[in-house]
Amino acid sequence: MTISFAGKVAIVTGAGGGLGREYALELARRGAKVVVNDLGAARDGTGHSDSALKVVEEIRAMGGDAMSNGGNVAEYDQMVEMVAKAKEAWGGVHILINNAGILRDKSFAKMEIADFELVVKVHLIGSANCTKAVWETMREQNYGRILMTASSTGLYGNFGQTNYGAAKLGLAGFTKSLYLEGAKNNIKVNTLAPIAATRMTEDIFPPEAFKSFNPINVVPAALYLVSDDAPSNAIVGAGGGFFHAANVTLTRGVALSEDERTVEGVAAHWAEIIDRTGETVPQSGSEQSMAAINRLQSLGS
Repeated sequence: MTISFAGKVAIVTGAGGGLGREYALELARRGAKVVVNDLGAARDGTGHSDSALKVVEEIRAMGGDAMSNGGNVAEYDQMVEMVAKAKEAWGGVHILINNAGILRDKSFAKMEIADFELVVKVHLIGSANCTKAVWETMREQNYGRILMTASSTGLYGNFGQTNYGAAKLGLAGFTKSLYLEGAKNNIKVNTLAPIAATRMTEDIFPPEAFKSFNPINVVPAALYLVSDDAPSNAIVGAGGGFFHAANVTLTRGVALSEDERTVEGVAAHWAEIIDRTGETVPQSGSEQSMAAINRLQSLGS
């Protein structure tokens, strides 16, 4: 069965090139009306870009419907205005792909705190701004699909990207609470960790790998995660035709008796604490508390 986006209105941030452009084009091919948001052309987020206009032209040339938007995701008022224009033109907003981002890579020792703050502001606060701007509309519609863009750096770490990693894992955490709040209004929220050759990664990938990881290969996962039958609270990695899930897990852990609840007790039981046999994937934070209660109760049995 073909997955269609006919009748849907989608906003894609950072859609003037790379991943965002590919998302916007495929959404349009499948029937969505698309807001193509893009601010800057440079990897560090500086400069003004007319690339959003070019993507809109591409969409219109294929018979689709799109509008450009030059708003800065880091400025909440501009995102509210973007959503208002989409609603005025097309009646609602059903899909949001938070894709906009910048890099300011340096080792933490050499990084200025301003560069840490800026990357967090664009990726994490920017995604919150966009999401907040569409949230009430999606609640009123009783329909919404939101995709956050995380990264392997956020999930697993990468040298020289402490700012980026902090923002990206923050987005995964944002998703985990937001999906709970949106569930009763049919708002599904997911996290994508792309592996893609874009202007953000052109000097990171070796040349052959750069060719292999064309952004178009991330599109299937991204669009599935904002489709009608999408899951919610998934963390999915995608690139080069490879797709995987990532999970935040909880080990069975150890319940220590009162006389063992010491620094030395934790050290002595460390192997059991980190033993992954029987680990679970909690769907909310309360499951950690319940696991602790259950294990502690076993002490008295």
